[in-house]
Amino acid sequence: MKVNIAATKTNLLKTRKSLALTREGFELLDEKRRILLSELTAIIDSVDEHQKRVDDALGEAYKVVDRAVVASGRQRCEAVSYAVAIKSELSISQRRVMGVNVPVISLDIDDRPPYYSPHGVNLYVDETIERFKAMLPMLAQLAEKKITLLRLAREAQKTIRKVNALEKIYIPYYDETVKYIADRLDEESRDSFSMLKLIKKAKARQ
Repeated sequence: MKVNIAATKTNLLKTRKSLALTREGFELLDEKRRILLSELTAIIDSVDEHQKRVDDALGEAYKVVDRAVVASGRQRCEAVSYAVAIKSELSISQRRVMGVNVPVISLDIDDRPPYYSPHGVNLYVDETIERFKAMLPMLAQLAEKKITLLRLAREAQKTIRKVNALEKIYIPYYDETVKYIADRLDEESRDSFSMLKLIKKAKARQ
């Protein structure tokens, strides 16, 4: 690595200060990187587990839909579905994890059953409604976890790039610059000392 800087005491002090700050920044970012990776590992496991629960619940819900269609007919089920009035409202706030804003999603469900007369409606229709209504909070939680995962992953990626840059570029550069300036100053000091001895000897001969 080529060092192009004047070998002066002022530059030596400045470079040592820059090196100390860079090392301090590296330690802080490296700690942040470790925490983010730990958070990511935990949330990946949580997302996988929650995704499996959602997939299983959806699979069971669609099985009930099939039973309802077989028992009541597709047209009857479709007609009944128009009477179902279930409203949901999402509330999204933020929390911070290692300087990253991640969402906190709350879901409010507003419904006023019964939606229709029970006469001529198969039991599977009611079960279908209840199963899919129960899916809504699960989907909101899954969305929260996935968005959190994406944001933490992006922050971890940026932090890793910064850590690598400090470790492989800036710290070696400042280390080499400090060594270069210190060696040059030592060399100049030795040259000055040698020159001073020669001058003293020359004066002693006179």
